[in-house]
Amino acid sequence: MLRKLLLILTAVSVCLLANAQIVNRLRVDQKTFVRYAYCRMQQFNPENLAIADSIYTAGVRTNDYRLKCLGLSLEMPLRFALRQYERMDSTAVEMKSLLGERKEYRDFYFSFIHEYCEYLVHLGRASEAMLEARELGRMASVEKRIAGKMYSYRIIGLIHSARDNHHLAIRNLKEAASFCKAAHSEQDLPNLYLLLSQEYVKAGEFREAEEYVALAREYERFFPSISVKAKMTTAFIYSAKGEWDAFEELYDSLVEDPLYQMQTDVDSRHVLDITYYRSRGLLEKALAEADSLGTMRGRFEQKHGIYAEMGKHKLAYDNLFWLMEDKDSVYIKVQNEDLAILDAEMHNAQLREEAQVLKARNQQMIMFGFLIMFAIAFLAILFNQWKLRRTLDEMRLKNASMLSARRAFQKAMDAKESENQFKIKILQNRKTNTLRL
Repeated sequence: MLRKLLLILTAVSVCLLANAQIVNRLRVDQKTFVRYAYCRMQQFNPENLAIADSIYTAGVRTNDYRLKCLGLSLEMPLRFALRQYERMDSTAVEMKSLLGERKEYRDFYFSFIHEYCEYLVHLGRASEAMLEARELGRMASVEKRIAGKMYSYRIIGLIHSARDNHHLAIRNLKEAASFCKAAHSEQDLPNLYLLLSQEYVKAGEFREAEEYVALAREYERFFPSISVKAKMTTAFIYSAKGEWDAFEELYDSLVEDPLYQMQTDVDSRHVLDITYYRSRGLLEKALAEADSLGTMRGRFEQKHGIYAEMGKHKLAYDNLFWLMEDKDSVYIKVQNEDLAILDAEMHNAQLREEAQVLKARNQQMIMFGFLIMFAIAFLAILFNQWKLRRTLDEMRLKNASMLSARRAFQKAMDAKESENQFKIKILQNRKTNTLRL
């Protein structure tokens, strides 16, 4: 029963962009932005299609490409939910033509392309998603956009997940989470935590899965839409662990939540209903629900498990065979090789950037070292000059003192000389007077 909700996880990832905090990245007027943000919070509400059309039409009328982009962004998830895939593709093409060269709106563009790639992965078009991720990663590296790197790694993680490479998916999703923190994109972080939780469940590591759900739930008070996604992920954990009472209780809570219909697509709800019917033993209902799924792979996977429980082993084997044939098609080898190249390109680009940062840091350290050496030499010169000046001052004082003492001595000698001259004169006078007598 571990894989019975595989499709729901992929579909849940599709609706992870309906964040409670929608950023006005296109800088449109406040009234239009409020309409847009409200619709994004319930992105699978069919009423959004009319609103998307009205915003797009206003953009055409006023020749404002930003309004056209808002309309296309609202339209994308509904085209996917309504299974209008050609319209979904044309929407992506038009968005690229409108924003592909406008760097000032790059974050909005990255977010849109990432959402489109999630739908492509869900539809089994991993090669196309991979090419989109490669271009997105290239732009992010050239323009040094952290958010773009986050989305690139997230797409790679989803592609690995679709290929059942769950530990590789975990590694790339963790890379995405680290870039998410660096970009301060808090509204995306709980969604990444839920994706990590889902991958850990697929890998059979339930403790880690529960830890990541708990991390995501810490954001519920800031982003209410996380609540529905966290409940769906928790339901998957209960199903994988065989805790059916807890699953059914959570299922009842989900279907009564008004946000559940608006924030999840039809296939996600079908798969959750199938799991519920199987938990209650209502296998015929589960089988009928499986026929309503939008992808062949989803139908094969669900019907394989249902037929096995019904004891119809031939039909179970046939659906398993078709499922494996779908997974092992001639495109899988090419996709896996290209995915390995894409994975390597992303990591090599990151290594190159880290090398550039290290080189710049080394240059700064060398310059800093030169500055320190110059400062030390300059201080040594100043100190020597100060020491020389001090020595000269001391010598001047000593010379002045010696000169003063010499002058005093000379003055004393001059005085003694004068005294001696005076005495000589007296003696001479006395001698003269004696001769006269």
